[in-house]
Order: sequence, then structure tokens, then C-alpha cells
Amino acid sequence: MSDLHGLLGAAPTSVVTAGVELLAEPLEAQAVRVQRVDWRPPLGGPASAADLTAVLTDPRRAAANATALERVLSAGAELVDVVPASEALALAPGTFLHAGPPIGWDRASGPLRGALIGAMVLEGLADDPEPAQRRLEAGDGITLSPCHHHGAVGPMAGVISPSQWGFVLRDPVHGGTAFCTLNEGLGKVLRYGAYGPEVIERLRWMAAVLGPLLQKAVRRRVEREGPLDIRQIVAQMLQMGDEGHNRNRAGTMMLVRELVPELLDLGAPTSDVADVVRFCNGNDHFFLNLVMPACKLALDAGRDVPGSSLVVAMARNGTDFGIQVSGTGDQWFTGPANTPQGLFLGDYGPDDANPDIGDSAITETGGIGGFAMAAAPAIVRFVGGEAEDALATTRRMYDITLGEHPAYQVPVLGFRGTPTGIDVTAVVRTSILPVINTGMAGRVAGTGQVGAGLVSPPEQCFTQALAALAERART
Repeated sequence: MSDLHGLLGAAPTSVVTAGVELLAEPLEAQAVRVQRVDWRPPLGGPASAADLTAVLTDPRRAAANATALERVLSAGAELVDVVPASEALALAPGTFLHAGPPIGWDRASGPLRGALIGAMVLEGLADDPEPAQRRLEAGDGITLSPCHHHGAVGPMAGVISPSQWGFVLRDPVHGGTAFCTLNEGLGKVLRYGAYGPEVIERLRWMAAVLGPLLQKAVRRRVEREGPLDIRQIVAQMLQMGDEGHNRNRAGTMMLVRELVPELLDLGAPTSDVADVVRFCNGNDHFFLNLVMPACKLALDAGRDVPGSSLVVAMARNGTDFGIQVSGTGDQWFTGPANTPQGLFLGDYGPDDANPDIGDSAITETGGIGGFAMAAAPAIVRFVGGEAEDALATTRRMYDITLGEHPAYQVPVLGFRGTPTGIDVTAVVRTSILPVINTGMAGRVAGTGQVGAGLVSPPEQCFTQALAALAERART
């Protein structure tokens, strides 16, 4: 390659190279016109080739994916109530939901353990953290279950206990419902694994004041004007610089604007109303806990279509990353969770960060969050990188999705719909993994948030899912 003329006699007018830059650069150095083709070997290498062929040639696949995607894109999301988890999900004392695929205390990460300890104290099942941990270790009257198994989603550790209040959303098109707790804010909070007295005190105020006042305001709104259209707010916030996962400032402001008149008309103590408005408006992430169940409603609508390779859930418990696929029912495909790369708070660094955790990747699964970073270039100031990286990420996600969301649009891309509907076969074929922007929890229980960054799922989630789809295609 060092002497192209000597090898070939006469230099070619152009050369096509695939994948390896080492082939292209020497040719360009000798003034040869090079056409680069962005090609990558499929995930799993030759072992996945037969599975990929089986799924791609499944006669059900095209129609199945079209059906599943249409359900996702047409799903609505309306805020209809605010209630305790015991009422919304019929949670009994001693039952705790968590983010990600199933896991027990023995394999639980630090932040998940911390959140469970805090929830035990919150529910009065232990007086302080030490006896709470002992009961959890022994499994003494304790049941752990994934949020996704109960029509719910939970950010970060995702722990939902019976007394926690949350939003109830309904899909008026397909009839589904979804639940998510109220957002606590940032820093030392339960969902990041903190369980100190200030965490428990805040949660008790949320149950005693915030939840009941929001319930009255939402019910008054529903009675007077109908449910609040959360999907419409998500569409608007993407036009205003939010991406729906780590940036929800505009969404939060629009929610507060809708609820303040209702709160003022309740006749509640002025100090309580002021505290509620101050808490919601001062927490830029408050709307995230409405975006997540809105996305879950859409993805749940796309479930259980035989032959479909559409991903309907991506979730992490701090130890494992798991995905679920429309054509394979409730089966989880898992691999070790990766650690996000990004920016850290204060003196924290990479050694302090826990591997990826939370159900909030439902936003990327639904076509926003990391997939819509081009709509929110300012997000890179929180997760790291440059504005150009946000644009490049969104453009790359179109290569692994089945369609574009008609309501969720990216202004800088000419109002193109966000890339929506992750396709297992496209991920395996292109070796392009979904990009998630996320907060980082401290590795040690009780630490709280240590930073924010970008992360991708482990590739075996997709090769496992492909193998399961191929098995069904062959039978």
C-alpha cells in the first residue's frame, strides 16, 4: 500500500473502502479519490448471522413491526390523577418495586440497597437503617419486584413503596394506564440511594402535603377542563430546548402553569400552596416523572405483536441492563450494566459512580431523551460533549429505529420527527447501540447523585433478543 502505482501499475481513479480507516488514509495520501463506506460487522459476529437471516426473512416481520410502531406512535398520555402507590398499584406493606429487570438483595447495587433501606424506614418497617438492612438481607416479609411488571416506571433506583404518591396517566387511544412517583429533586434523594433524615423528612412532606394538594388540583382540572394532555406538553417542550430525560425545564414550567390556577382555587392554606408551587417550580426535573409514564404507555401499546423486533423497554437496576421486545412477551434479555461517562459533581469522580441504573431509559425507548438530544444542545453542558455531538447522536439513532414520531419533532433538523422504535435487527446489523443520557448515582449506598453522562446498553441484550426472535421465526 506504500506504493500504489508500483503495485497496480496505474493509480485507480477512485477506491471504495469499508470500515477500516487504515485502508483509506494511505490512498488519500497518494491523491486517490476514496469513497468511505460506514460498515461494521454485526454484533455477535458470525454467531448472530444465522439468527439475523432468520428474523429478517420472517414473513410476519414487516407487518408486525408496522403494527407495533403504529400503536406506539398513536398512543396518547393524559394525567388523570395523583394517588398513593398503595391505591394505584395495590401495593401491600413490605412490597417494594424497583427499576430494571428482576433482582434480589444479594445482587442489588449500592444505590438500590440505599433506596430500599430508606423505603423501609419511610414505611415504618424499621426505626433506622441498620435494622432495615438486616430485614432486607433476611428477606423478612419483604417482596421485591420490577416496576415494569406493575404498569409503573421508577427513575434511578426506582423504588416505589406503598405510601409514596405518584402520577396516574391514561392512554385514551389504547386504554392503558401507567404510574410514576413524584420527583424529589436532585442531590441526596431516595432514588439516588440516599436515606438520611432529610430524605425521609422530604418524602413524608410529599405524602402529607404535596401529593394531596396535587391530587385536588388535578381532579379539579379533570372535572373542569378534562385531563391534562402530557403528550402535547412533551411535543412542545422539544420545541423549547428540552429532550425529555435530563432536561425538563420547559416541561416543568408548562405543568406548573397549568396547575397553579387550580391550586389557588382550592382554599388550602396559603403557606402549603406556596410550598408546593415553590417545590415543583424549583425542581427542573419534576416533569420527568410524567414523561416516563407517558413513554411507557406508548411502548406498552406496542407490546405482544408476534414477529415484531421492536424494543418496548430498556431498564437498568444498577447491576443488570435489560430490554424487552414486542415479539417475545415479558422475557428480559440482560447483560452487565455499563457505567456512564460524563461530568461529575463537586469532588466526585469515575470511581464514585455506580453502573447505569433506572427505568428512565424508557424515554430513549420512546424516541426522546438521548435520541432527541439535537432538540436540546444545551444538554451537553450537563452530560458532557459538544453541541455537535448532540446533533450527531440524534442522526445516528435514525439508523436503528423503525420510524419517526409525528408529534415529537426536532427544529434544527427541519422539524423532522424524532427517531422512534428501536429495532433489534437494526442494532445487531449496524453495531450501533442506543445512546442514553442519564444521571449517575453514587456506588456506595447513601451517597446520592454524583454526576450525569452518556451510556449505552451491553450488546448481548440485543444478540440474546435476536436469538429469541429467530427461534420463534423458525417454529
